[in-house]
Amino acid sequence: MSGNVAVLKAAYGEYTDDIGQNIGMMWMDWDAKRQPKKAEWRELTEYIFATDTTTTSAGALPWKNSTTLPKLCQLRDNLHANYISALFPNDNWLEWVGQDLSDSTQAKKKAITAYIQNKCNESGFKETVSRAVLDYIDYGNAMGNVEYVIDGFTDEFTGEYTTTYEGPMLRRNSPYDYVFNPTATDFTSSPIIKREIKTIGELELLAQQPDYAFWNDVLRDRKEFTRNLGAYTTSDIEKMGQYMDDGFGDWYSYFRGSFVEVLTFTGDWYDQEAGVTHKSREITVIDRCRVVEDRQIPSWLGKKHHFHTGWRKRPDNIYGMGPLDNLVGMQYRIDHLENLKADAMDLIVHPPLVVKGDVEPFQWGPNALIQVLDGDIGELGLGLQGVATADNQIAMLEAKMEEFAGAPKQAMGIRTPGEKTAFEVQALENAAGRIFQEKITQFEVEWLEPALNGMLECARRNLDVSDVVRVMDDDIGVEEFISVTKEDITARGRLRPMGARHFGQQAQTMQNLNQLLNGPMGQMVTPHISRKQLAKLIEDSLQLEQYKIIRPNVGVVEDAETQQLAQQGQQQTMTEAAVPPPGMTDAPPMG
Repeated sequence: MSGNVAVLKAAYGEYTDDIGQNIGMMWMDWDAKRQPKKAEWRELTEYIFATDTTTTSAGALPWKNSTTLPKLCQLRDNLHANYISALFPNDNWLEWVGQDLSDSTQAKKKAITAYIQNKCNESGFKETVSRAVLDYIDYGNAMGNVEYVIDGFTDEFTGEYTTTYEGPMLRRNSPYDYVFNPTATDFTSSPIIKREIKTIGELELLAQQPDYAFWNDVLRDRKEFTRNLGAYTTSDIEKMGQYMDDGFGDWYSYFRGSFVEVLTFTGDWYDQEAGVTHKSREITVIDRCRVVEDRQIPSWLGKKHHFHTGWRKRPDNIYGMGPLDNLVGMQYRIDHLENLKADAMDLIVHPPLVVKGDVEPFQWGPNALIQVLDGDIGELGLGLQGVATADNQIAMLEAKMEEFAGAPKQAMGIRTPGEKTAFEVQALENAAGRIFQEKITQFEVEWLEPALNGMLECARRNLDVSDVVRVMDDDIGVEEFISVTKEDITARGRLRPMGARHFGQQAQTMQNLNQLLNGPMGQMVTPHISRKQLAKLIEDSLQLEQYKIIRPNVGVVEDAETQQLAQQGQQQTMTEAAVPPPGMTDAPPMG
């Protein structure tokens, strides 16, 4: 009834606010504009995880066979394995670069790098980066943010609270859960909206924390509004015109369910009514209509702790293109040729029969008895030339896909033809891996480095008491535990992940060094080379840290120990030889 609809609209108006509705509309507008991109993501995902062609667009082909050759999946696994190996080649993948001498002291470097490395180890940092790298490959876009987390549990018997983890934590977020202005100058300058789906229970637990007590009032109002919906029919709600998408169905089903959509707007907000631009705001909205919290971005840097990078840059568009995006058509072609070949082989082994004239009905098979009255039976023979051509085309397509994806052939253990010297092989490997090296360095600079510095900023802002972290003493090779305070990790500078950039130089450095030391110039510079530093370079390049085989002068100490044991063994042998066997005396024999 119209009266009920009017009352419902009034109740909805009291529950909502203008800013919340504007942010909800902004999410739907930006999300609608990227629907073609989301369709491309879904198609690529179908091909990556396909077990046959029935779940992909190749399933529409009129072939009896439905085999898929998982080339896209193999390329994905290959790129992921090599990217992760380049990002974290060893334990020393992180360094601190201070702005001046006071920020670059040994104590500052030790405290900051030890603190962040320990938090990375405790919070599953590498696993999170691994999933972000998969987004970088699958979607061409990697998204993430940093939060300060205090996690623990209360023992139900003793009532004692135990903290399991406290510190900054990296979050990987699906590209599906972010929208932003794709035509902005860059991701940093664009306002963004992050979408999360939480249950009522999760929000009630969150409201128990002192910093999030405001959720109690929000949840109370929401429960009251949901309870009042029971007085209206489905027809009344449909006439109101509200609709929820993104998997929730209609508006009524969403509010009666146990899930809550949380949108977080981050960036500069323009208030149309007041005509004022609010800088660096973080606005939390639920149900696409109600503001939960409106505050300044909680960061000393004055900018959001959300970061993004795209694999292949687009002109005038922040959304990147992935390495596999334009290979879907080639995968379609490979599956087409494979099943065409399989169907052709079936026809060759079991060819169609041509029946001419009057032939009694028969069952085709071995030792079959066929009665031919006035006719003939023959097979439609097919040649194998087309099958061989299909095999060659498939091999050519797979080789091209490796190159187009930026996966170096040497990474798959494939040596290019021809005899080469060791230096020529190394030069070819470096040239073949330039696309790979550039793309992983881009991920490291644009995604991983902001993530690490965001974790450091979160720690500086939230660390109230000292934290004990484990660190390795490089001089004596012994692990020790140090206490880190907020002052210890407060300095001007940046954390720099050096895994990918270092990875690209390792092989070339070792090759050049080996040639130098074995040549005539090596004899000239040998007196000026530090053997300890050279040993550290070799240990770092060959990733031998975990074996502890390179330590200062350890070979001299062990050689001296070996000589000492050898001398003790010789003395013992001589002593035993001088002692007469039992029953023997020194008296002369009787004449």
